[in-house]
Amino acid sequence: MSTEVLDALLVGAGVMSATLGTLLKQLNPGMSIGVVERLDKAAAESSDAWNNAGTGHSAFCELNYTPINDSGVVDVTKALRIAEQFEQSKQFWAQLVRTGALGEPAEFIRSVPHLSFVSGRRDVEFLRHRFEQLTQCPLFTGMELSTDLSVMSQWAPLMMQDRSRSAQLAMTRMKIGSEVNFGILTRRLIANLTQQPSVSCEFGQEVRDVRRVPDGTWRVELRDMATGKDSHRRARFVFIGAGGGALSLLNATDIPEADGYGGFPVSGQFLRCTNPSVINQHNAKVYGKAKVGAPPMSVPHLDTRWIGGERQLLFGPYAGFSTKFLKRGSYLDFLRSLDIDNIVPILQAGVANIDLTEYLIGQVMLDKEDRMEILRQYYPAARDEDWQAHIAGQRVQIIKRDAKRGGVLQFGTEVVVGGDGSVAALLGASPGASTAVSIMLELIGHCFPKQLATKQWQDKLRELVPSYGQSMARDDKLCQRIRQRSLQVLQPNTAGI
Repeated sequence: MSTEVLDALLVGAGVMSATLGTLLKQLNPGMSIGVVERLDKAAAESSDAWNNAGTGHSAFCELNYTPINDSGVVDVTKALRIAEQFEQSKQFWAQLVRTGALGEPAEFIRSVPHLSFVSGRRDVEFLRHRFEQLTQCPLFTGMELSTDLSVMSQWAPLMMQDRSRSAQLAMTRMKIGSEVNFGILTRRLIANLTQQPSVSCEFGQEVRDVRRVPDGTWRVELRDMATGKDSHRRARFVFIGAGGGALSLLNATDIPEADGYGGFPVSGQFLRCTNPSVINQHNAKVYGKAKVGAPPMSVPHLDTRWIGGERQLLFGPYAGFSTKFLKRGSYLDFLRSLDIDNIVPILQAGVANIDLTEYLIGQVMLDKEDRMEILRQYYPAARDEDWQAHIAGQRVQIIKRDAKRGGVLQFGTEVVVGGDGSVAALLGASPGASTAVSIMLELIGHCFPKQLATKQWQDKLRELVPSYGQSMARDDKLCQRIRQRSLQVLQPNTAGI
């Protein structure tokens, strides 16, 4: 066992750790970095292509990012933020492709149009208002809206089969949408990172404890999953990016900033199409509206994916409940996460979200035919024999203490940072992976403020992410120039649209 004190130790070999490690090594090539992962390869949990529904979240089509506010107006604030964050991710990946760090981009990112689909007078009007609001922003230049069945049939022929011309339907389309395989991307990032000097990545190592030692560094206790042998690593900075496993490790740090946090696990299933002729008739990510009480990860979508080098077609997700925090976790995960600091917020959040509980119970009780009936709202001609169930990954939604409302169930992601910036954790779920670069830039700002303020780091960040420190949402020329630069590298067939 090495007695070296690492500059940074990253727990978990998912997209967040891979992104943070790459950013830090680019900013400071002399930094010593260790990555530890309990499974036998990188991106085997939430970042894996079959487990991750966040395959290019850019807010082009996700209707849950544009809710109707208390004044009855479509609020696009979150959509604008996520769209800009995804553009930062693409800039970063494009720069790494240019330097040869990520290999052939078509193996992890492809061009797939993003569509929103609604039915009924009220939702058609909602989509029209959403379109009007979003298209005022440069990030949504090129968005199209149609209520014409013939046009929608060109955009999504599979979905428009057997539709009545009198039906009230509407779609929006963004042709420059992306499909991202975060499993491949993450493994490329980790592979490139570990080729750098003073970087190591250890698989099959489960983190058992994270605690501060008297000299101010952190001691991370490990157990080898194959041999059962215990060891430890020491580091000046620790990032806990362990997906659903992050909450228990954050609690182990005993930092006051972790007090009151809890987690609510939500599992998911998809229907996977097995008929190639059906798969080849659909080339889009089509998102609809979630039912009242449904978590954001349950927004229904008919989704073209590229996994294992092959085009796939998935529909879902159908939510479920499991007490596991990781797909390959323990059924005791939820119980073990309870402590005196978070039990009250968790109970309060449960009382305040009865509709979510009822929704999950209903989802768990669905059988194959029930799921097919939901699919037929999007693809009326769907046949039972063409679809089979697929178990997706686990997500742990954040529960946190709130002074006014008690315990609050919070969807999305959140960075929790210790007071001195020497330890940080990422909690939560969607749209995490797609916005990993901006999330990790935020974390760097909290944990490495002095270094970030230097000209060296500022210049390097503007090289890696050209829009860093600027707003693409407010500057049309900047948006179009930088977007085209990224598209020419990552999605050349959409550049110029």
